[in-house]
Amino acid sequence: MKCERTKYCSRFILVTVILFAFFVSGCAKKNVPLKATITVAEVENAQKQWADMLIEVGKIHSEKGDYKAAAQNLINQLYAYNYEKGVVLFKPTKAKIHPYRKTVEGALSYFVGENPEFSEDTGFALAPWVDIKFKNDEMYMHGDMAIAMGEYFFTDAKGNMAKVEYTFGYIKDANGALKIVLHHSSLPYQG
Repeated sequence: MKCERTKYCSRFILVTVILFAFFVSGCAKKNVPLKATITVAEVENAQKQWADMLIEVGKIHSEKGDYKAAAQNLINQLYAYNYEKGVVLFKPTKAKIHPYRKTVEGALSYFVGENPEFSEDTGFALAPWVDIKFKNDEMYMHGDMAIAMGEYFFTDAKGNMAKVEYTFGYIKDANGALKIVLHHSSLPYQG
């Protein structure tokens, strides 16, 4: 009897493995997309929130307020450093010595400077910027992730405008808020 059960269990496992393999290979061949849980409007709202909060950091700095706390709040609210795996792929525009910011401290230094470990940082958020506009070239939605790519335009208090290229990746947290898991910025190629 025991041999009989083992034979059926082995067959059941074998059939299950084969069916799973067919299912996976069938989905891969058909390229079945995951239903997107993030909308274009949510990404655009997250971009506006990022721009508004970055402008606020510079404004608070100009008014001699606690700009570091404002920058820390921007990072805590909008980036996924403290969410799930805590991985954020952050490649800021004006970073050469330390081009990748894997930690909250590295991101904070980029925005406000004053960190001897990141001596190249002068505080990007402190310009101050008075306007930031995103111009999305394209967005890709897949399951619980969205990626947006395009150009954003930074206008400073003197009216000077800088065009920067970006790619941002977002995930949705348990409360439905988007968190940045990818932030790559670069100046346009000049050949």
